[in-house]
Amino acid sequence: MMRKKRRSSVDKGGEATTATKAKKSRSTGRQTKEAVPEETNESVFSVFLREAGVTLKQGGTSNSIAVDQVVFQKRIQQRLQKSPRYPGIVQEFITGLEAHIEDAERFRNCLLPCVPQLSDGDTSSVSSFQESLLRMLLGIEILQTSIINTLLEKLPEFMLDGAGDGGLSLPRIIINQLKWLDRVVDSKELAAKLMELVSVAPVDVQRDIITSLPEILEDAQHNDIARELNSLLQTNTQLTVPILDALSSLSLSSSLLTEVRGAVMATLAAVQLEDLPVVVKFILHSVSASDAHEVVNNLRKKLELEQCVLPPVLQASQSRMKSKGAAVTTLEPAAGSSVALILDGIKSAVRFQKTISEAWIKAIESVDEAEDHKVIDMLVLFILHSTNANQSRRGAERVLKVKVRTGLIQEALLQRTFRDYSQVMRGYFPSILALAQTLLRSPDPCVVPFGGHMYRLSFTVFDSYCQQEVVGSLVTHVCSGVGGEVDMALELLGGLVTEKPSEMALYAVFVKGILDYMDNLTPQQIRRLFHLLSRLAFGQQQQGSHIQDDMHIVIRKQLSSTVPKYKRIGIIGAVMIVGSMGAFRPKVKESENGSLPQETFRQVTALLELVKSSSESSPEAAALYYDELANLIMSSTLDPQVQENIARSVANDFEHDFVVDLCTEITGSFPFPARVMYDLDAEESRGGITINLLPLLAKDIQNKGEQQSQTKKANKRVSPLCLSPFFRLLRLCEEKQHQGDLDDISGLLGCPLILTDMDVVEKIESLSKAEREFLCSLLFHTINWFREVINAFCRQKETEMKMGVMTRLQNITYVQTLLERALAGTPGYVPPVANFDGESTDGAILSSAAPVNKAKKGKKRKAPGKSSSEGSSQLDETTEADETQQEQPEKEKEKEVRQGVSLVSYRQFFRELDLEVLSMLQCGLLSFSLLDSELHTEVRKEVLLGPAELVFLLEDMLRKLEFSLTAAPAKRAPFLKGRTDKSVGFSHLQQRSSKDIASFCVQLLPALCSHLENCHNHFQTLLSENNGVVDGPATDVQEHHLMSSSYQMLLQILNTTFSWSGFSLPGQRGLLKKALGVLAERLKERCSDLTLEQLVKNSFEYLLNFRSTMPNLSTALCLSQLVCTLSEKGGNPAAYREQTASLAKRFLSQDWVTANGEKERGNKFNEALHTLLSIYLEHVDDVLKAVEEITGEGIPELLNASKDESSASYPTLNRQTFLVFYKVMMAELEKAVRKIPPGKVSDSTEAQSEKLLTWNLAVRDFHILVNLVKVFDSRPVLTVCLKYGRLFLESFLKLGMPLLDYSFKRHKEDVQSLLKTIQLSTRQLHHMCGHSKIHQDTSLTNHVPALKKSLELFVYRVKATLTLNNCQEAFWMGNLKNRNLKGEEILSQRSQGSDDEEEEQQQRSPLRQEQSEDEAQESDSEESKKINREEDGDQDDTTDESD
Repeated sequence: MMRKKRRSSVDKGGEATTATKAKKSRSTGRQTKEAVPEETNESVFSVFLREAGVTLKQGGTSNSIAVDQVVFQKRIQQRLQKSPRYPGIVQEFITGLEAHIEDAERFRNCLLPCVPQLSDGDTSSVSSFQESLLRMLLGIEILQTSIINTLLEKLPEFMLDGAGDGGLSLPRIIINQLKWLDRVVDSKELAAKLMELVSVAPVDVQRDIITSLPEILEDAQHNDIARELNSLLQTNTQLTVPILDALSSLSLSSSLLTEVRGAVMATLAAVQLEDLPVVVKFILHSVSASDAHEVVNNLRKKLELEQCVLPPVLQASQSRMKSKGAAVTTLEPAAGSSVALILDGIKSAVRFQKTISEAWIKAIESVDEAEDHKVIDMLVLFILHSTNANQSRRGAERVLKVKVRTGLIQEALLQRTFRDYSQVMRGYFPSILALAQTLLRSPDPCVVPFGGHMYRLSFTVFDSYCQQEVVGSLVTHVCSGVGGEVDMALELLGGLVTEKPSEMALYAVFVKGILDYMDNLTPQQIRRLFHLLSRLAFGQQQQGSHIQDDMHIVIRKQLSSTVPKYKRIGIIGAVMIVGSMGAFRPKVKESENGSLPQETFRQVTALLELVKSSSESSPEAAALYYDELANLIMSSTLDPQVQENIARSVANDFEHDFVVDLCTEITGSFPFPARVMYDLDAEESRGGITINLLPLLAKDIQNKGEQQSQTKKANKRVSPLCLSPFFRLLRLCEEKQHQGDLDDISGLLGCPLILTDMDVVEKIESLSKAEREFLCSLLFHTINWFREVINAFCRQKETEMKMGVMTRLQNITYVQTLLERALAGTPGYVPPVANFDGESTDGAILSSAAPVNKAKKGKKRKAPGKSSSEGSSQLDETTEADETQQEQPEKEKEKEVRQGVSLVSYRQFFRELDLEVLSMLQCGLLSFSLLDSELHTEVRKEVLLGPAELVFLLEDMLRKLEFSLTAAPAKRAPFLKGRTDKSVGFSHLQQRSSKDIASFCVQLLPALCSHLENCHNHFQTLLSENNGVVDGPATDVQEHHLMSSSYQMLLQILNTTFSWSGFSLPGQRGLLKKALGVLAERLKERCSDLTLEQLVKNSFEYLLNFRSTMPNLSTALCLSQLVCTLSEKGGNPAAYREQTASLAKRFLSQDWVTANGEKERGNKFNEALHTLLSIYLEHVDDVLKAVEEITGEGIPELLNASKDESSASYPTLNRQTFLVFYKVMMAELEKAVRKIPPGKVSDSTEAQSEKLLTWNLAVRDFHILVNLVKVFDSRPVLTVCLKYGRLFLESFLKLGMPLLDYSFKRHKEDVQSLLKTIQLSTRQLHHMCGHSKIHQDTSLTNHVPALKKSLELFVYRVKATLTLNNCQEAFWMGNLKNRNLKGEEILSQRSQGSDDEEEEQQQRSPLRQEQSEDEAQESDSEESKKINREEDGDQDDTTDESD
């Protein structure tokens, strides 16, 4: 019907009136008779047709029609029905038809459209389209069934013929006749016959029949035909596409649709690749909201896109065969287009069906094993991000971040996706770029590298447009100035320059643009930037040579600047350019000369001279130049000519500037008498060399004074500031040239320095300000010289050298004690700069007062105390400050230890120690007792560390590990940036990856364990000698102090190492096993073949052995934290909870006494106690029981004890630490109740009883804690109670009250007792609100409004519960009196002068205006009411007024 109307509407000429049509038909009839005179014995068929207006033609000419097809059908039907031979005439008509179409040509004519014919015979005039003869006859109902049978019987004759002339397939034309009929007389019969045909027909005919089924059959047959098609689908995969096409066009019942979809899903694995898009589309478009999640989950599991592409090996072999000219058929283009079509199907489903986008996100989220993630997951996330249908972009970002953070989606999967589906991925490039940007900007350090991989792979795989976008985006990241983002972007740009230099050269101009934004970059970032730019511009191939001139201009401009910051940038940049221009170029061919071209060598030399001359006038700039050049020589391989040239000038200049002969007489006027000190080779050499320090320093100070008074000279100044950097450069040049052998400069290890007699430190108070500052500078330079000497010679293997290095280490620890005393007498002094690449070189003057302030509250550098409660920045100045409370008295008793300032705040003024210096920890420990017994004689044969030196090295190691292995939670720059840069003093360390540092730590672990065991043995021996008393007469306070510092720092170092987030990455699992193996092997031999879980177990047992010798609470906390960290490394942390809790409880139940017999106390002790108690309550099985135990046993014991005494069960609990215990118990109680599962109507009686019991216990604990405020009523305790009281109440309202709703009838008594208990607590909280208002204490009153709100909510929530259980008559509300903490009534002006009306109305002492709505108190009254009324009906008032 639809089609007829559509086609007749195409009639261009318009049709005449009915009368005209009749005339036409008559004239046409006459013409036919005249044209075909030979047909004498005409059949009924021919006669009827002719009379109705159709002329049958022979040969290739189409049949013609002279009337409209509707008129034709009507005439035929009337003739048949009016014939006297009806209904027999119908059969005759059909017989005539069959006879006519016996001839194939005539049959074809009947199947093709008829040609309209005008009355004058002019067929060229405008005419309308008409249907074929057979189709018009099918529209006549009395003929339809017979003609269908005839056609279907005729169809097999042409099945195997294929397409005839003009590409017409007769079977297809026959089937088309049956489509879109106005009415099908016997649809069921037709369906059966068509399916019979399908069973015997060839594939192409089967496809035609199946795809036409929806257009042929009526809706009533759809379900039946769908079942048959479904069964056909199971047996014949070739017909998958037509069957699914048909099924998607049929209107099916939901149950049948589910059944069909299940069958399709089952055959998914066997489907042809080119059919897969249709299958996926069918599955997704037939999904309902209820089963979307299940269907998508199954589809995700069964869709193996990995099998759509060739393995990389085959791809490579095919590409080789192609290159040889072999004709190879590859699946790649077909696979690529199929995958693209599959993804288009998913994309359209996601875009138009919200449930499907949500289902995909859930399906990807539900995968919990890394190996279960597939390429389809990545592709779908990109689709969700690109379509952003139903806010799916945010969901895709969130899922990707979570998966990357947990290590479930890894780089390998991303690589596979890019490698195999690059064509498909190209379409999602904007989304890939946006996701990479988001990940790179994330404050979470775990996801940043993944964003980097996305950038790198996009650049490698995609076209030049995408490459340009990637570089542009990375440049934007660098210019953002956000630390982590800048580092990662520079690292990626550097990696791309290494991997793809020719491609990156095209975008060198973009990268060069960063030079305008260097103000926000750190020195390390500037180094990286110039490194990659110079490699582009001056590298071996010089692909980016077009930016060489710009680079030179920038460098010269920066070098000539008088602003130190820009001069620094110029020096760093110039040295990096030297590194690239003067890099060693290996010979590519034998014929080539491997050395640098002469012109390049000249340019390198000229650039070095330019930097040298630009920095001569400023010692800071010169020192930076030496440091940068040293870094370059250490990290890269320079051309031998360049290397030799630098080494020669360095050796000559150093000798000339800083070294003098010993025999030379020291002349000149100095603030102090000069004296040669610290000579290690005194016995061997007469006439050796010495470092000319004191005279240089004196001359430098004199020069500074002259320069300030005169115009500034540009001549070269030899400053002692350059001594350490210059020596570092000299040492690295020697190392490079002689493969690590330093024999040529070994004299500098033992050579003395020209200093002064150090007795002058004792008389520091009597010196002038200038003399004191001179002395401090002299000591700083001496320490820095020794530090660089240790850096240089710590790798040497000869025993003599090792002894020299160890002696220099002792010199440092001794000179540091002198410096501490000198600084104490020199307030306001600013030390000479030692790290030249930071802001401190120009910021030192501004912050001159800061070190002194910090120093005053600090302690000696060698003291312990590196454990803050959080464990994050355990070496911060503040954490060390409070130890003075207990340590200063000890120090005063020791003659050799005098009051000094802390060197903690002066760290930036010391030279950085290399990581290799820490390998000195592999030496054994030299204890005081050994020194005393051997009288310093025999000991010297073996290189051993003294306790002070051990503390010095451990302190440095801990700082390094905390800087490089502890991930900063967010690297966003603060709004007001402080002057102190955390990275000062770590510039060499920054150039190493955290993985290298972690590996280095693992190598040192055996030595660290040995030191740990030495400390353990030391304290064990001490305890046994003193019969278990810590502060016995044999205790050496100084040694105890150093050993406990070592013990604590060793545990912290182990904790920081094992806390490294990198261990969670799959690539570092081997390193973690190796580290755990070291600990495990200390306990048991042969641990190499153990699993990770067994290694964790053995390591855990090993560490527990140290629990008996903890010298102080801070060390005990460090052990507890280390044990917690270690337990998380295995697959089952819960297995160690009990042991961790019992260890923490052991420490809480221990009396902590210092070496001089006093109890430990102070802020630092309290912080450690806070963390330790938190660890105990977090790991204990039942928090509520543990809190009850402390409140039920410990606190009553404390209340009964005298003022300074502690609880017997918990010796750490005394009146000073009560607040710590109280705060932790409140916090952990609130955390525990949040974990109680909420009550549900469906819960069984046992489950309800269990939850009620838990809440009863929690409420009882809460009641005890709240009531403790009556005894301990200090402001901090009240603040804690108000804060956590509200949080507890909120949790009770949210989780506890729904449980009471459902349990009220079954467990009435339990509910009543619970509400009675909490009523007492809410009343006490109300009194505290009153108390805080009387005292007008803002720190308390800040908590009151929120608490009042919760108490009010509580009232109405109880009312709701009673109403729900039909007990609303038991509810009564009144106003409580305001009382203070002791329960005394608070009388306000209003309550004294209130009027009678109000008294009558309330029957209570009225409240002050702002307190008249304190329903908190009302809650108490009304609860008691309801409870009592249920029990005996009318005892409402009893509990109300009781309080």
